Amino acid sequence: MKKTISSILLLLSFIISCNNNSTQNNQNKGENNMDSRVFTVYTNIEMKEVRFKNRYGIEIAGHLYLPQDYSNKKNPALVVSGPFGAVKEQASGLYAQEMASNGFVALAFDPSFTGESGGEVRNNASPDIFTEDYSAAVDYLGLLDYVDRNRIGAIGICGLSGMAITAAGTDTRIKAVATASMYDMSRDMSKGHQDYYTKEQRRKIREYLSEQRWKDAENGNYALGNHEPTFDANNNIQASAMVVPEELPENADPVFAAFYNYYAKRAYHPRAINFVTSWTATMPFSFWNFNLMDNLRDLDTTPVLLIAGDRAHSRYYSEDVYSEISGNNKELVIIEDADHVSLYDDMSKIPFEKITQFFNDNLK
Repeated sequence: MKKTISSILLLLSFIISCNNNSTQNNQNKGENNMDSRVFTVYTNIEMKEVRFKNRYGIEIAGHLYLPQDYSNKKNPALVVSGPFGAVKEQASGLYAQEMASNGFVALAFDPSFTGESGGEVRNNASPDIFTEDYSAAVDYLGLLDYVDRNRIGAIGICGLSGMAITAAGTDTRIKAVATASMYDMSRDMSKGHQDYYTKEQRRKIREYLSEQRWKDAENGNYALGNHEPTFDANNNIQASAMVVPEELPENADPVFAAFYNYYAKRAYHPRAINFVTSWTATMPFSFWNFNLMDNLRDLDTTPVLLIAGDRAHSRYYSEDVYSEISGNNKELVIIEDADHVSLYDDMSKIPFEKITQFFNDNLK
């Protein structure tokens, strides 16, 4: 059983080094496009490129989607980000554009250290700073003349769902929060998928991360590696980045296949981390040190909508968060015949009508 889990998790690692010809061709194509969004662009929805700074002085890059006739009234607004390692030209932009078409000013942004956002060490992540990015986006939206700062909500997709939830637990300006295909990245990195890491494996990962810090300090740079180390049949740690195959192997694990078909094929983007490059090897340190979801107890009066596919390998994250939030302002929606990635861009699966109604009801 452990061997099966390890092999699947190795495939699930999002820290990819692409060095094949087809990937390079895709990258060149993406870099030459003036508009490199990887979803259908609505010509009736205006999009503006924006920049703003978070509390740490890091410049955040965003795409601001504007509903029709937005300038004539005070509009409700949403901040959107995710998945972990993706960019605003992928799923978060699709969500923001769709919500703009339903009457919301919607801001999709690249978290610090990723995409077009600032941050000196690239391909890095922090539960604190990524959560702060949500609040910084709220700062920006609340200063716009056409936004009602008392009607701002948040959407988190995949790994940025944890930051959206955490931000909403502290930042009372976020009046409602919705998540899609939630991942708790602190739990994922420190315990493994479905908490499968043993005590001994956790010790080995801590030792690996600590020793890697010595190597980085000696070399004067930050090596790339696997943000969720796995273990082979002999319980040896596997922490190096893997190489994406040029084509999907036959009989590939269905979870890996879903990620591959999204990130390496239909939604490939050269600025994304997933299936393009890798996270820094020591990036998990922050997620081991600080737990997301500690603010769940403070969400008892904040409306929360959790959406997951019935076949999603991540479904348990949404279910666990739902069970831990007290109060009656929570809702768990399970989408039939949907996996984790279905909620990234499958318009027949993403319940935008439900999401729109949720925010209409709670951003009054």
